[in-house]
Amino acid sequence: MDSIADQTVPELGGRLSVLTRQKKDHVELDRLLRQLEGAGAGGQGQVLLRIHRLVFPHAFAEEAVLWPVMRRVLPDGHELTLQVEQEHQEVNELVTDLEAVPAGDPARAPLLERLAEVLREDVRDEEDELLPRLQAVLGPARLRGLGLAWEVVRRTAPTRAHPVVARRPPGNVVAALPLSVLDRLRDLVDGIVLRGPGRGEPVLRAVSTGLGGLAHRVEHLPVMRRGEDPSTGRGSR
Repeated sequence: MDSIADQTVPELGGRLSVLTRQKKDHVELDRLLRQLEGAGAGGQGQVLLRIHRLVFPHAFAEEAVLWPVMRRVLPDGHELTLQVEQEHQEVNELVTDLEAVPAGDPARAPLLERLAEVLREDVRDEEDELLPRLQAVLGPARLRGLGLAWEVVRRTAPTRAHPVVARRPPGNVVAALPLSVLDRLRDLVDGIVLRGPGRGEPVLRAVSTGLGGLAHRVEHLPVMRRGEDPSTGRGSR
């Protein structure tokens, strides 16, 4: 099976195929990671915000739409998807840890390095193993249908790290709406702060912190953890 990284758009099932959409996001992620590596302490925040808005909805849509299908159609679908879910969980935990470390703190460097490493591992696993396996059993029409479903979920998914929420339905599906609203409000506030200091910056930072705290309280509701595999629970690594 050829990696989807080496296939053309027609081979992937057309521009609406979930494989094409996935590959497009992976290319953008690689660009952002290279940009992050060259950013100074002052510029990391803006790049990380763009990475968050790309990575977390992408992964959420995979876990809600693609991986349940893969577990149904592949005999080893559970094992394949669990490995990627574990990578997703580590990304969530790394980003949560980064949020607690101030910009310019030397402790950020190893966290950022590991974050980039895990994200690249995740892309390789998906492009070289999971997605070609899905392609082998589903025709182009089904891949396009999954692409539309994946895109709908991605556009309405949370955009921040939530390491407590289950990586599987029904917990992640229940969490989608409240966490997406809170995350996108926080993205808006943080985007204003990152564009440049102003007199209202302390207030905006306080609002962002409050929204983050509320989101973390929501994710601890028991219903949000239903369906979780023990190996992807918070602190299981």
